[in-house]
Formats: sequence, C-alpha cells, structure tokens
Amino acid sequence: MNVLKILMSDYDMCGGAGIAMYRLHAALHQAGINSRILCGRKTLDSPSILEIPRNRLMRGIEQQLARLSLRLGLNDVHCVSSFGIPRLEVFKNCDLLHIHGLHTNFFSYLALPRLTQLKPTIFTLHDMWGLTAHCAYPFECDRWKSGCGKCPHLDTHPAVKRDATRLGWKLKSRVYRNSQMVLVAPTRWLISQVAQGLLARFPACWIPNGIETEIFKPLDRDECRALLGLPTTKRILLFATAQLKDQRKGGDLLLRALQMLPLRLLRETLLLRFGAKPQAAPTGLNMKTVDLGYLSYDRLKAMAYSAADVFVFPTRADNMPLVIQESLSCGTPVVSFRVGGVPEMVRHGQTGLLADPEDATGLAEQIQILLENRELREEMGAQGRMVAVQEYPMHLCVERHLQLYRQLVDDKSGTLSRSAVVV
Repeated sequence: MNVLKILMSDYDMCGGAGIAMYRLHAALHQAGINSRILCGRKTLDSPSILEIPRNRLMRGIEQQLARLSLRLGLNDVHCVSSFGIPRLEVFKNCDLLHIHGLHTNFFSYLALPRLTQLKPTIFTLHDMWGLTAHCAYPFECDRWKSGCGKCPHLDTHPAVKRDATRLGWKLKSRVYRNSQMVLVAPTRWLISQVAQGLLARFPACWIPNGIETEIFKPLDRDECRALLGLPTTKRILLFATAQLKDQRKGGDLLLRALQMLPLRLLRETLLLRFGAKPQAAPTGLNMKTVDLGYLSYDRLKAMAYSAADVFVFPTRADNMPLVIQESLSCGTPVVSFRVGGVPEMVRHGQTGLLADPEDATGLAEQIQILLENRELREEMGAQGRMVAVQEYPMHLCVERHLQLYRQLVDDKSGTLSRSAVVV
C-alpha cells in the first residue's frame, strides 16, 4: 500500500502535529507500508520526503497573490501550487492521501475537492483549524459553530491581519461540501467538537497518537539527573514549551502558581524546562531554574521526564499534547488544567491532577500536593505508565490506521458511511 502524507513540514517545525505524523510515518515503514511525505518545507534527509514543487515562476505568482490575500485576512488561499499536486508521480502512485494539517501558508485548502475526488482521503485533526475560519484554537469563542465573523482572536495562531473570518468560514464550508474525506481525531473531545461544526458531514473516528513506549520509559532517576547535570537532592518540576511567553501554553499561569507555593518548597524545588533555544530564567521567582533548551533526541527527552518528580503543563487549549503522553509513558505524573483533550490523558487522581481552567491558585495547590507526597507521585506515575503501554503503543496506532486505510482503499463506491468506519 502506498500512502501519501501532507503537512507543512516533515518533523518538529510543526510542533506536536509534525512529530506525531513523522512517528506514524516511520512506524508504517517498519510495518511494510510505503509511506511518503509531501510537505511545504523539507528538513530531514530522506528519499521518502518530498517538497511541494515550486519553480521560480510559481513562487513569484504566489508571492503576488499573497500580498493581496493576506492583506485581506485570508490565509493559505494564495498557495496555488497545491492545484498541481495531482500531476506529481508521488500522488499518481499513492493509494491513499493522508492529510495531517493544511494551514501555515503552504497549501491552499481550495484544492481539497479535486484531490479528494481523485484519491481516498483521511484528514487527521491535530487541532481545531479545520473547524474555524483561521485559528487553531478558538478558546472561549464559539462563533465557529455558526459562521465566525467578529473574531475576538485575530492574533491567535495562525494569525490574520484583518477580520475576514466570515468569508473564510464560508469558503471552507463550500470546499467541504465538494470534498470527500474521513476524519481522524486523537481525542474523543475533538470528535465531539467535529459534530458541532463545519466538518460534521464527514465520518469521523478516534485514533490516539502512538508513542514508542520502549523509548519513552521510566529510567533511573539519579542516573538521568547525573547525566543532565541536575542535583539529586532537590525536587524537580518539569515544564516543556517552545516559548515561555506563549499565551496558549500558559507560562504566565505557571509563574503565578509557583509564586503561591510556600517559600520552603520553592527552595527545595528546581524548575526544569526544555523546548526551543534556552531562555532567560523567569524573574521574581524564588527557585532555581535550569533550561535544557531544544532536545533533538527522544531518548534525551525520556531522560528529562525520568529525572523529574512532576511534569506541569499549564495549557489554555490543547487536543492531545505529546508532552503529556511522553511524560506518562516515562512514569512521571502530570499536573494540568481541565481543557480540551487533556482530561482524557491526565485522569484526575489516577495519572495526575487537574485544576479548573485559568485557576492559577488551583494549579498551585495540585503542584504542591504532588511535590510533597512521594508515595502519591510513585502511584500515579505507575498508573500513567500503565495507561501509556495499554492505550498508546505505536503498534496499536499503526494497526488502527491500517484498518482504516484498508477500509478506504477497498471501498469501491468511494463513500464510507459513518457506520462503516470501524477503528
């Protein structure tokens, strides 16, 4: 079977979506499936990864169109090179198209009707962009259910320069009416959101992202700390984000919560971070901080999780954060908020603790409970590891995808009913 995957980039330039896509791609190869990636920007040296071709003329055309469309508040539509994908040999030879993301100005969603008419298509939703006019997460706004317009979050990723969200919503609606796809969502929460919006017309199934549980596994805590240059006597609170100032990831909420902890606990605890390049330590915080910067290897990430006592993830909006999945698989309990798909992973009182959204005081309380109770940490860590091994192993993710792939390829009518999609 030949599967063609589409995303802006081939790995971590797309954050969790890119990493999840690439992990599935690699696992499919190991299962004997000819998986290829077609992306806007190639970063890995692999013959199975191709960039969407854009010659000098095409780049010039898209740049001119972008000057108008982006100024009008319409992202993506200027990427007319997407209409040339059916002419590519990699597309002609594929049995199935698997889309993992279309935003960030590398692909025009206006090309979807043609592509999905030519090949059976799966669209995996790693966020809510497919349901909204422009944003990956609408936060408290529910205008996406009825047509967008008067957008309160124009600067939310992917940002737009002016409010053309009503028109953008109508364009997507028209595109979807003329497209044919099966949706995949990694959380039941996102499945419930799909049923309320633009994509409700399509059959949808739940397939959690997979993880290599033999890479992300509990390691000796003291050995990991020694290798990472961390103290063995302090409690360690781990936080992962590319930018401390990322409003969606809640760095401000974490700092407020930490400032509420007892001074003695702050002095006994080290705040450990990894993400992008090292950043300056937060000001006004009476605790030692260490920034590991960008960790390019999964085994290094597993060492960081294993070195920590608690992983805190103060997100304001998320679907299925890979860092939570990785932490659980390494046996490190998680503290987070009850938002999006997070409660499906951080099961309160079982694999970690949850606070109500935006409640920095509640977050501080949950962090303190775990930092001060070693027995509870170990119990929740063991439960998290068990959940990861039973529910998120990569081989199970591959099996579920292969089952869906075969259903679509074998479906001679070209349309699958909701009852026909079994995963």
